[in-house]
Amino acid sequence: MKEETRNFYNAIFIDLGEMVIFTKNVIKQFFQPPFEFKELIKQGFLLGNKSFALVSVTGFIMGLVLTMQMNPILSDFGAQTLLPGVISVAMVRELGPVITGLICAGKMSSGIGAEIAAMTVTEQIDAMEVSGTKPLSFVVASRVLATTVTVPILVIFADAFSFLGAFLAVNTFENTSTTLFINRAFGMLTFQDLLPATVKTIFFGFFIGLIGCFKGYNAGRGTESVGRAANSAVVVASLTVFIIDLIFVLITNIL
Repeated sequence: MKEETRNFYNAIFIDLGEMVIFTKNVIKQFFQPPFEFKELIKQGFLLGNKSFALVSVTGFIMGLVLTMQMNPILSDFGAQTLLPGVISVAMVRELGPVITGLICAGKMSSGIGAEIAAMTVTEQIDAMEVSGTKPLSFVVASRVLATTVTVPILVIFADAFSFLGAFLAVNTFENTSTTLFINRAFGMLTFQDLLPATVKTIFFGFFIGLIGCFKGYNAGRGTESVGRAANSAVVVASLTVFIIDLIFVLITNIL
């Protein structure tokens, strides 16, 4: 039992070390030519397009449900006018980024991991290296940059649709004009709410793409390694989203 535990921790530290080296090599590709702009735009469009509908529907439902859950509580204190502001702060600061990050971890990271693992299994990565194409630049760096840009944009859409859901829910309790709802919702938001929420979504996107690429790039040679790469990418990326969120919350509270 002790031997199994020791091997488990050794495997974790080995993965972390390989991840650090992999991250360093990928970041180097951001500043070294050739720059794969076409591949970056292509991957950004594909990843964002595949996740947009799910993110939008989830944001809408979150805004709707959260508003309906919060209304009775605020009504007991006679503070229903604060409902739009409370929902906007909750969605922008925490729920919007984290829920979108988890969705993207499930769709993007698993998809990237499976795709690159399949390329590794079929020796396409090796063929690129032999032909002089840099797989770290063409395959990995382009996808990491794509997720880094795409995830913050998806978070904005999730927040926007959550406001729409909240507006519809508020109007089931009382007639509220669009202008009044927007004033109440954005009146409670401050720069301190927007900045950390925006910055952490960039980190979400970076690590979601990086972990998916790392798991796929280091997949084994067997066909079963494709499924393992996709599954482990989802688990690690989701856990990383929570860790990054915790770090930002601690930093924000300290500052």
